[in-house]
Amino acid sequence: MKGNTMISITEAYVDSLAINASAMKNGRDLAKKKSFPMLGKSVDESLIFGECKGSGKEPYRCSVDLVKPDEPVFRCSCPSRQFPCKHILGLMYAYAQGDSFVTADIPADIVGKREKAEKREEKREEKKNEPQGEASPKKKKTNQAALLKKIAAQLEGISLLEKLIHQLTQAGLGSLDKKTLKTLEDQSKQLGNYYIPGLQIAFRELLLEIGSANDLKDKESMYAAIVEHLGILHTLVKKSRDYLTARLDNPDTPIDIETTLEERIGHAWQLAELREHGRVRSGAELVQLAFLSYTDQARSEFVDEGYWVDLRSGRIDVTRSYRPFRAAKHMREEDSVYQVVMPQELFMYPGEINARVRFEEAALRDLVKGDYVQIAAAAHKSFTEAIKLVKNQIKNPLSDKHPALLLAYTEIRRVDDGFVIVDGQGKSIMLADVAFADRATTPLIPLLNKQVVHNQALLVLFGHDRQTNRLQAQPISIVTPDEIIQLLY
Repeated sequence: MKGNTMISITEAYVDSLAINASAMKNGRDLAKKKSFPMLGKSVDESLIFGECKGSGKEPYRCSVDLVKPDEPVFRCSCPSRQFPCKHILGLMYAYAQGDSFVTADIPADIVGKREKAEKREEKREEKKNEPQGEASPKKKKTNQAALLKKIAAQLEGISLLEKLIHQLTQAGLGSLDKKTLKTLEDQSKQLGNYYIPGLQIAFRELLLEIGSANDLKDKESMYAAIVEHLGILHTLVKKSRDYLTARLDNPDTPIDIETTLEERIGHAWQLAELREHGRVRSGAELVQLAFLSYTDQARSEFVDEGYWVDLRSGRIDVTRSYRPFRAAKHMREEDSVYQVVMPQELFMYPGEINARVRFEEAALRDLVKGDYVQIAAAAHKSFTEAIKLVKNQIKNPLSDKHPALLLAYTEIRRVDDGFVIVDGQGKSIMLADVAFADRATTPLIPLLNKQVVHNQALLVLFGHDRQTNRLQAQPISIVTPDEIIQLLY
């Protein structure tokens, strides 16, 4: 954007706002076909607006308000549930491509909306600056009657889940056919009425694993994983019941903010909750080391997942966004980030080695050479200590079985038909595709530049190989003094 604003509307910027490729194409087509009979801009170019031909008599009126450049406001009179819609995207593409915009007064309705937004902002600032202590408003109390009713329903749902597990095991894994699995799947939908979506997902994951094993000729290789999953589900049910029973007996028992149990049961943490419990930090500088999107059939959602290193603390954290199948086309996909992200607030979900984090507002800057050096300095130098850290986590049945660590290696070496990484003490870790078997990364190692296989840092996801009974690591990305080489896509 020209003028006094801080943002530049380029085609690349507009591309980044589109929720999917289809929205991007539709927006570009509108600009290409000159579908905007009226294009306007304010004197200071903090607002662009236009009218776009639609299917009705009246054109759609759309605008992009950049009075606050870091928080652009998009408006359109069309009924689309996509946001930003194709008309807003088309308007921005037209601007980015140099179409003629007439300088005009800001429309009266937008002036009014700006004034209302300013008043809301003033009220927020006044509330933020209110004196703390006795004069400050008291924290909203929990409705204990509603809480007890919810917990009672959750415990009832856990009993139903136990019955479903009993039906499954009583029938015997080898005798489960598609019809029986379909019946169990239909019955498991009842769990959605008991506020335990996490437990419901865990059961669906088990049914999907059994279904996959039934499609294989070599079923034995899958049965070990199924039995392990049954053990995890049993532990989850027991711990959930004990935890919820304790809270039912004593409603004043605080919610568990140290482990992932609440989330495993199905609690969806709100940012206000995380802030209330002190699970927020400032001053973080995040660099994305890896990004991937995948389909989670048990959740019926697409998942966008990013692995980040904090330049300040050296922590490896994870961002995870969920897009339900039914609403995916109306939600924006996340994407790779190649800059340093500096969130105003970084919210931390309960977790272990890799906590899930989230941020709403953030500033960006380009990576510089010192950042790569700082990332490498945060890598674990001792594989012995790293392995101990991983083993302490994965021995807990409910822990993430694929923790991510950044390891400093002196060499990537070929051994027999595979590869190992070696630390400064000569300790080695076998590399294998243990976390994402459908996205093999170890075959890419022979393609690496010879300089990269010595004295760099490697982000890996650990996993336990059942056949060898050994801890192995899948290479995800390599950090050199000049770049980040992502292996996982």
